[in-house]
Amino acid sequence: MSNHQKRLSVPKSWPVERKTDTFTVKAGAGPHGKDGVPLVILLRDVLGYVDSKKEARYALSEDAILVNGDPINDEQRPIGMFDIIAFPGREEYYRVFPDEGGRLALTAIDADAADSRLGKVDGKRQVTGGVTQLSLHDGTNVTVDEDEYSVNDSVVVDNESKEIVAHFPYEEGALVTAIRGNHAGKIGTVDEIDVTSGSGSNNVTVSADEGEDEDGFKTVEEYVVVIDENFTGDDE
Repeated sequence: MSNHQKRLSVPKSWPVERKTDTFTVKAGAGPHGKDGVPLVILLRDVLGYVDSKKEARYALSEDAILVNGDPINDEQRPIGMFDIIAFPGREEYYRVFPDEGGRLALTAIDADAADSRLGKVDGKRQVTGGVTQLSLHDGTNVTVDEDEYSVNDSVVVDNESKEIVAHFPYEEGALVTAIRGNHAGKIGTVDEIDVTSGSGSNNVTVSADEGEDEDGFKTVEEYVVVIDENFTGDDE
């Protein structure tokens, strides 16, 4: 199987130029599905810390790069929304966050903020032992004893213990960011959740935060994620 991916056909979320070369690196198996960006692209094309896959492999072999608190040894490991990338030797920490247009970008954060990551609850089910298993947007699962969570809520997962340390319900008044669609990257407060009958997607009306130049917007429920002010890039 080829390790190359045509630039013109990469997902819109990938932060790569599409018309400079024919091919780029193909993402390996892992979290985030088809939207996951190979780690080497962020290291080479976004941060400029390496010039090649070979240099990326060397850096990873030194355990110099952590993703969500874990050392990574695969330069093609998919990276996606809300992942935490840490360079302890440089004392640099980044959160993957969608910019306007929906392309994934790196937001600098401090060391304390890098200890946990945000996850959107995409599904939940009962598992053996009577506990509830939450399925997060990146494909990971978290088990909880108390079933106080709903689909579309967001949780904060500690990178060391892998336990939930905060919970943000999806409801009117919640702070959200759009991650896809025409309003990707915008942040605002949920004004109204319009529940659609049948199998259609629910719509959500979002008002712009006070002091923002942007207007509010309306989009489908699947395109927004609940956050708090610590996840907007203003926490330094």
